[in-house]
Amino acid sequence: MRQGIGDSLKPVSSIQTLPTNVVHLIAAGEVIDSPAAALRELIENAIDAQATRLTLALWPEQWRMRVTDNGHGMSLADLQQAACPHSTSKINSSDDLWHITSLGFRGEALHSLSQLADVEICSRVVSSEPSTRHDVESEAGWRVVYNHQGHPIESETTAIAPGTVVTVNHLFERWPARRAGLPTIPQQLRAIQRVIQQMALCHPQLTWQVELRDRLWFQLWPGESAQAILPQILRTVAPCDLRAVEFAVLWGDGDETPPANFPANSPADGKLQPNPSGVSPGGEAVAPGLSEPIQVSGKTTCDRISLLIGLPDRCHRRRPDWVQLALNGRPIQAAALQQAIITGFRRTLPRDRFPVCFLHIHASPNQIDWNRHPAKSEIYLHHLDRWQQHIITAIDLALQQQPVDHLGADPDRRATDLLKTAEAQGGYGLNRAIQPTPETPSGPKNLQAIAQVHQTYILAENDAGVCLIEQHIAHERVLFEQLETRWQIVPQNPPIILTQLLPTQVEQLQRLGLDITLFGEDLWAVRSLPESLAQRDDREDALKELSLVGDLQAALVATACRTAIRNGKPLTRSEMQTLLNQWQATRNPHTCPHGRPICLTLKESSLSRYFRRHWVIGKSHGI
Repeated sequence: MRQGIGDSLKPVSSIQTLPTNVVHLIAAGEVIDSPAAALRELIENAIDAQATRLTLALWPEQWRMRVTDNGHGMSLADLQQAACPHSTSKINSSDDLWHITSLGFRGEALHSLSQLADVEICSRVVSSEPSTRHDVESEAGWRVVYNHQGHPIESETTAIAPGTVVTVNHLFERWPARRAGLPTIPQQLRAIQRVIQQMALCHPQLTWQVELRDRLWFQLWPGESAQAILPQILRTVAPCDLRAVEFAVLWGDGDETPPANFPANSPADGKLQPNPSGVSPGGEAVAPGLSEPIQVSGKTTCDRISLLIGLPDRCHRRRPDWVQLALNGRPIQAAALQQAIITGFRRTLPRDRFPVCFLHIHASPNQIDWNRHPAKSEIYLHHLDRWQQHIITAIDLALQQQPVDHLGADPDRRATDLLKTAEAQGGYGLNRAIQPTPETPSGPKNLQAIAQVHQTYILAENDAGVCLIEQHIAHERVLFEQLETRWQIVPQNPPIILTQLLPTQVEQLQRLGLDITLFGEDLWAVRSLPESLAQRDDREDALKELSLVGDLQAALVATACRTAIRNGKPLTRSEMQTLLNQWQATRNPHTCPHGRPICLTLKESSLSRYFRRHWVIGKSHGI
């Protein structure tokens, strides 16, 4: 056929369809971008297979890893299909994308690994006793080797216990640029360790054994909750330094759309219901998974918040590296939720310190869109602002519990640091008596004042042991929360005259609601001020201090600090008891608004060990 004139003038397109192998290689590079990502995908498959024990082996110099689990295993037919592109047993249709209850669902992990490495899987199905020859063959263990397209090229029976062993060799051998761009081996190992730790917190029922270069690296033992796992990871954190609480989230009329599984004829109040014991108010046990709704006060919900926090007077970090988030069993990254956690700890931690916190959200699958990031670490969560409010409320309620419920563990390790902090000079030059407040609850309190030590500490006792409470910062916490509730600006007559104020200082006082006007050259008249400072002799100094703070919260802290009793002031037994009662009634009794610890506690059992009262009679030198 002759080419026409029109055909000869037709331009040749520079856009060409990529070969299938190139498309698969690009997709694989998005899913598996590091050894830690490869290991994460294999761990998720093992957990989806209902494994209770995982053994991980790593040979980083050989770009090799092996994951062994005791899950339900795969048959030969499943093994032959497992590494094909987009092959999965977890979803079947587009509707299933909005009801994801498993960790994996895209069918990309094993295929991507086969694109980037040599993959071998050995597996044996867990099933009942065989009765026919076909059943015997189906229950045999099988070893399958895959090519770089994910197709099986070698299959044979093998001796293996029920479960699955996945071996990955020569990772990124087909992609040398990826190898060259990865961090050093120690950095890769830290990333792998972090993946394992995060998954262990999400799934505390699992046993983990990790080997590095054929030697044991570390182990994590199972527990009932993340509270049993975190002390194994952060060795400096003791179990009594942590508080675990759980809340059922009930959606009310203020929310745009309740979860689909929320009964339409059940009224919801939108409140957060505390459930620290793991049992609902109606007596029903909290569901371990999303498939079992929780009954709370006659309402049904699958949504809940599991919160594990480090008490702010006992453990905090220099970086937000242990503000960990998880959603439905998977670690996630969500800047908005992380910021909500940091906000919830505001005015309970020292400056430039961050909390130890593990937040696990259990949300109805229809509220989540996992298809935002190849690693599924970034998600779309419906009603994000509502979840932020619930998180802040959960932290606030968790911090309200009194610290004397968990009297000091390992006092020898903590006493020096806590006393050094508590003995900081007050230096406020104030002498203000403690005033009883109407909201101070009546009746017997948990702590009973005994004496004042160095006119700085209140010595108190209860049934569990003894406590030292630093009087200035305890009073500061009390006043700060009172000011939060009753911040009031009152007129000042005659006005207070201030000098040498910068324009920014004048603007700050005006932002705080104070009436300040120009009175003369470099003179300013302040005609209103906070009520708590109205009767003080050092009002000028206090106002200048307020002019330097950044916001209202900082102003409240500065005012509370100025108003609190100073160290060195003698207190009567009645005044000490009043202060203890007020402090125990605060929302955040662990630290002052600057983040300093308020109470040093010592268990009676610790005293017994120190004085050897636990010795068996006959082994000691006296009675």
